[in-house]
Parts: sequence; structure tokens; C-alpha cells
Amino acid sequence: MRVVTNEYRHIPVLQAESLELLTLKTQQTFVDATLGFAGHSYEAAKALGPQGTLIGIDQDEVALAAARERLSELPADRCPRLELLHGNFGFLDELLLSVEVPGIDAILFDLGVSSVQIDTPARGFSFKENAPLDMRMDPGKQTLTAAEVINTYNAADLTRIIRDYSDEKWASRIASFIVKAREEAPIEQSAQLVELIKAAIPASARRAGGHPAKRTFQALRIEVNSELAMLRSGLDAAVRWLNPGGVIVVISYHSLEDRIVKDCFTSYANRCDCPPDLPVCVCGKPPILDIITRKPVVPSDEEIASNPRARSAKLRAARKCL
Repeated sequence: MRVVTNEYRHIPVLQAESLELLTLKTQQTFVDATLGFAGHSYEAAKALGPQGTLIGIDQDEVALAAARERLSELPADRCPRLELLHGNFGFLDELLLSVEVPGIDAILFDLGVSSVQIDTPARGFSFKENAPLDMRMDPGKQTLTAAEVINTYNAADLTRIIRDYSDEKWASRIASFIVKAREEAPIEQSAQLVELIKAAIPASARRAGGHPAKRTFQALRIEVNSELAMLRSGLDAAVRWLNPGGVIVVISYHSLEDRIVKDCFTSYANRCDCPPDLPVCVCGKPPILDIITRKPVVPSDEEIASNPRARSAKLRAARKCL
């Protein structure tokens, strides 16, 4: 397996803020649900110490190999028990059962696409490089590709995906251009799709808002990897596994993810369904989470300048009630 070189090293987003909110202590169990290259976990491991446990999860085997190499650099007297797991955090129950932990004290989700996926053209995530339309985060387990979506979904479904997963106002027109073009020949390369999107969006609209293909590529990636469904499943499981007083931190990168995180935290924090005119709660549904961040934490201007991928990041955190 190819180990990622320094050119692919991911710069952790909101690292200091994440660690401050996680409040990790020695002997605790911490889950990095999106391990990546262990940027967050390397620092978290130091706080856990040799009596703690660090569980890292990633569905990308290249990232796992790089993370394992990075964590091996920790001094023996600072390194916690390490459990690095290949899988999707949407199956968090199964993954945590496999390492036989009774509960967890903190968990971090750093959502979005990792550097190894964006910076490896053959993976097909980027609209800036020509490559097969793949976009699978775990090619060894997933079968659905972006090319299959593009070439088999009907116009209505393509419109729904592009519109709902990216807020692309030209979704219907893009879908129409895709369906017409594939009648002549399959659309298999990212460059083909980029040109179709450019043709579908009027020139006046292409002059603002960044690359015209950005939104459609995001929508396809979300569809191929069932990202939103996996996020909901992972968040619910994380809340169940948290010990009383345990902390969950989530960093999201677009409004769809952030809305799911916000709604999830709110649903666990405000469980009372008594009529609003009752002076006291009688339903007996106490809160499960206490929301720590009433407003999302965002990167500083300095962080954005040094790491442009942090620009859209929003961090939310909550604590399991005692």
C-alpha cells in the first residue's frame, strides 16, 4: 500500500479549539471518527497518555496507513493504546463493539474530503484534474461510482441530488445537459462533466461564486458515499456511546452537514414535549446533551490564510448530561 508522503499531509482544521473543547485527560477513551492522517489524534494522544485509549476510524486505507506511521512517532511513554479501524463512522456501533470498549469519553468528527482524496487525481473527487468519475471514499467496499450516477439516474433524480446536496440553482439545466450528452456516449471522465456543467450554466452566472462545477461535484460525492445518512447514523451512535460528561465535537464544511449537526444536538438537548403553557415539565424526558457552543466556532483569519480549506469550517460541541 502506498504511504502518503509529506506533500499530502493534511493540516488539521480548528485543532486548538477542538482539543480545548474535548478536554481530554489521562486514562480516557477518545474516538477520532475521521482519523485522516492523525493530525488531531497525534496531539490528542499526548493528553491521553499510556493509560488512555485512542480509537481512530477511517474508510480510506491510504489514510489509515499514513496515520499509523504518524502515530508510531509518539514516544512510548506518551502513547495510549491504539485501535485503528477501517470503516465508516456511520457503522460506529459495530466498530466500537469490535474493540470491546464499555463507553467513550470524547469523540471528534472532522467531516469533508481529506487531502489524500482531493490531491489524488485518480480518485475523481476534483473538478480541477481529469480522471475517471469515481468519488468512492472506500473503493474496496463501495460499488456505486459517480459515473454510474451520472449515466443511469434519470433527469428528475439528478436534479434532486444536485439541487438538494449543493443548493445549485441551475440543477435542472445541468441534469438536462447530462441526460442529452449521455445519449451520444457515456460520461466517464471528470473533464467531460466539467465541460457539460460550464455549458449548462449561463456565462453571466459563471463569473461569480467560484468554479461552476464545484457544487455539482460536491453533490455527486455526497450521493456516492451516502454522506448525510452516515452522518446522522454516526451522530446518534456517538451520543449513545458517550459516558456521562463525555464530549462530542463536530467540524463541518457545508450547510447541509452543519444543519444536521445542529438539529441533532438540539433534539438531544430539548427533549421535553410538554405543552408550552405548562409551568413545569411533566413528560419526564430530561435532556441527554448540553450544548457547549451556542454559536459555531469558526477559523480565525490567520488560520484561513495559512490553510484555505478551513474557510468554510464550523465547529459545534456538546456534552453528555450527567
